[in-house]
Amino acid sequence: MNFRMVLRVLGILLICEALFMLPSLIVALLYNGHDAKAFFYSIVMILAIAVPLVFIKLRNKNIYARDGFAIVALSWIIMSLFGALPFYISGAIPSFIDCFFETSSGFTTTGASILTQIEGLPKGILFWRSFTHWVGGMGVIVLTLAILPSVGAGAVQMMKAESPGLNPGKLVPRVGETAKILYKIYLVITAVEVVLLLFGGMPLYDAFIHTFGTVGTGGFSNMNMSVGAYNNLFLEVVITVFMFISGANFSLYYQMTKGSFSVLFKDEEFRFYLWVVILSIVMVTMNIYGSVFASMLEALRHASFQVVSIISTTGFVTTDFEQWPMFSKIILFILMFVGGCAGSTGGAIKNVRILLLIKIMRRELLQIIHPKAVYSVRFGKKALDERTLTEVLGFFFMYITIFIMAVLAVSLDNLDWATNIASVAACLGNIGPGFGIVGAVGNYSTLSDFSKLVLSLCMIIGRLEIYPILLLAMPSFWKRVNI
Repeated sequence: MNFRMVLRVLGILLICEALFMLPSLIVALLYNGHDAKAFFYSIVMILAIAVPLVFIKLRNKNIYARDGFAIVALSWIIMSLFGALPFYISGAIPSFIDCFFETSSGFTTTGASILTQIEGLPKGILFWRSFTHWVGGMGVIVLTLAILPSVGAGAVQMMKAESPGLNPGKLVPRVGETAKILYKIYLVITAVEVVLLLFGGMPLYDAFIHTFGTVGTGGFSNMNMSVGAYNNLFLEVVITVFMFISGANFSLYYQMTKGSFSVLFKDEEFRFYLWVVILSIVMVTMNIYGSVFASMLEALRHASFQVVSIISTTGFVTTDFEQWPMFSKIILFILMFVGGCAGSTGGAIKNVRILLLIKIMRRELLQIIHPKAVYSVRFGKKALDERTLTEVLGFFFMYITIFIMAVLAVSLDNLDWATNIASVAACLGNIGPGFGIVGAVGNYSTLSDFSKLVLSLCMIIGRLEIYPILLLAMPSFWKRVNI
């Protein structure tokens, strides 16, 4: 483990976090908010710790695979801790554990909140709360590589450790250029949505808040009733479309800019993602039509929004789906485990893994029928090797194991079944709202500090695809080698 290099990169990331706070400081100043001092003090404190780390003398400038995992895991924990400072110093959230929960939820694009009254908070605080979605959406490391490509050799190790999906690849040979391409696409999608929301009558400040939550698939709103507060069909359609876009693989959009417009429907994962969304919308619409909404169009409106919001792991709401029939709620609960596509800003298990698990199950059944036959699992036009399939099965097992352990931990609060199970599913899958107390019109404020810490860890584990955080707990991971 190259400890000096790890500390130096963490210092660089903290400096980036201080820079990320500047837009929120500007917003606070524009609205003459008392929270401006909180951002100023936070920036000074972060820089005081970060700058000495950056000037650590290096004996070895290489970043090895284990260093990449350590940097990614530690950076998300540390950035959540320091990102909580504005909430705590401003007094917007009195408890530091609650501040850490809110910031973890922001950076991991979960959208779970402990706030009961949102609209009365300072503008700068709410802007920072949602801006953490935008920063965390594409990834802290990816953003750092885009603006600071001089982080050093082995940057690809950090990108691999942070990027969601099976095997993140480079769009172009240089990692820094790949990061820049991804963020150019990210910026364009962000700008287009802001313009469309403004066209729909949403104020500029609100448009930025909801765009950060949509493109980052986070779901924080500056309204107590989330998107439902506007009761505007046009705004809901725009947000639904962009949630769906943000739940797909961003590398597909890069290929589309190269003239390959058919790439979306040639991609097997995207087709699976599209069909899951369509079938879920149809089933939920038919289930809530007549029982919840008298109009078929009204049922379709809310079913479409909530299905896309959950599967993209955004978590915006337009209605209290806690009042929906059990069939619809079970569909939404299942979608919490499916999540977005690999290479998207979405969380959960990912469509590609679900698709491969189905194919593995089919192969095993065929193998029973024809024991002597040899069946391969294909993705697209490529036959996958057994190592890849083992990784998918291993990831799924670890995901379910962590889910069960977290449910047991949260159950110590003695909450109802729906709250207990859904809170863990929503946090581990980076969804946000769940069912019961933490449902569409609820929040996580009544949970104990212990449960909030467990769920904060679940958010980070889910966002980083499990491995980086689990590796930190292994003693052999920290042994000094290659120095």
